[in-house]
Amino acid sequence: MLLSLPKPIAAYFAADTADGAAVAQCFTFDAVVIDEKRTHRGREAIARWKTEASAKFDYVSEPVALDDQGDRTIVTARLTGNFPGSPLNLRFAFTLAGDAIARLEIAP
Repeated sequence: MLLSLPKPIAAYFAADTADGAAVAQCFTFDAVVIDEKRTHRGREAIARWKTEASAKFDYVSEPVALDDQGDRTIVTARLTGNFPGSPLNLRFAFTLAGDAIARLEIAP
């Protein structure tokens, strides 16, 4: 299924196949990412988080559902890879600021 993702969110999922620096560029300078109960603040911390997460496992992330909730956009993505429990669906809660991501919370 093809989803019509907002531009910054589409950029995030495209960058997810590249590297941590590419992912960090999708965010505002003072953005916050919450993943696995850890908070990462700012582009440098976000780049480090993504680089470390990507070094652990190889995976592909495919957005499968979109829910606009006013100030947040919820994307459900199916992750398939060489990690325990693969495949699984994760919920990505994006808060946008213009053409960038200001906040992202990732949860099962």
